[in-house]
Amino acid sequence: MSECTGKSCSSCEKRHEESQDSIIRCKLDRIKHKLMVMSGKGGVGKSSVAVYLALMLAQRGYEVGLMDIDLHGPSIPRMLGLEGLLGITPEQEIVPHRYKRNLKVVSIESLLQERDAAVIWRGPIKHGVIKQFIADIEWGDLDYLIIDCPPGTGDEPLSIAHLIPEAQAVIVTTPQEIALADVRKSINFCRKVNLNILGLVENMSGLHCPECGKFIPIFRTGGGEKTAKEMNVTFLGSFPFDPAVVEGGDAGQPILGKKPDDPFIKAVENVVDKIVAILKDTPRCRMASN
Repeated sequence: MSECTGKSCSSCEKRHEESQDSIIRCKLDRIKHKLMVMSGKGGVGKSSVAVYLALMLAQRGYEVGLMDIDLHGPSIPRMLGLEGLLGITPEQEIVPHRYKRNLKVVSIESLLQERDAAVIWRGPIKHGVIKQFIADIEWGDLDYLIIDCPPGTGDEPLSIAHLIPEAQAVIVTTPQEIALADVRKSINFCRKVNLNILGLVENMSGLHCPECGKFIPIFRTGGGEKTAKEMNVTFLGSFPFDPAVVEGGDAGQPILGKKPDDPFIKAVENVVDKIVAILKDTPRCRMASN
């Protein structure tokens, strides 16, 4: 075999790709469960669902990673109040942000010098970046990796289906029919690429009046459960609309721990209970203090 001259050549690129694929497999082998949070359309609160699932799992002592692969519209760092660029270890691994001790967070926003810079990338570049998010990040041992995808069934979820075939999809919808129509496309996407569907979450299913406690179905309710039944997927539960969640996301201050009796938090607990029950063989890496 001839020696590489140092110039770009197909054999060098192939060896690099094989090496990166091997690193990715080693990294993923240290992560027990990979959950891809996705939606058929934007505006359904998918990132909020991803954030609160990760927060609730971390609060229960699990080692959790939260990977934001919405490369064109990242929101996770701002929702958690995380600022600054990610660091690098002496071994040239990227160090995730820490939100409390046992929640690691990575987003493209934390790798940009300017937070509001536009990311203008085509599919192959995005696929390469997502590969780096797995291979080059110091994830360590995790019980759960929560992957926040952009809406739709484009490059990013396709990359996850290719790179992490054992990932399981948590599909987010709102109750109105136009959102449910797109959710049915997401379900069919998962089946087309052989991606297991963990279940469906209905977000913004209604509002608990802060004055009288009456439940108001502002966007209707029950559509997510009906669609799950029709499409033969598990219905994980409903999250009510809560203005405090919106305000907390804008301020980078999630309400988990601040309003433990809030209907929204109780709904998150119920969904996480169901997820953990479905994945009941999940071990705890170690208990972590907040």
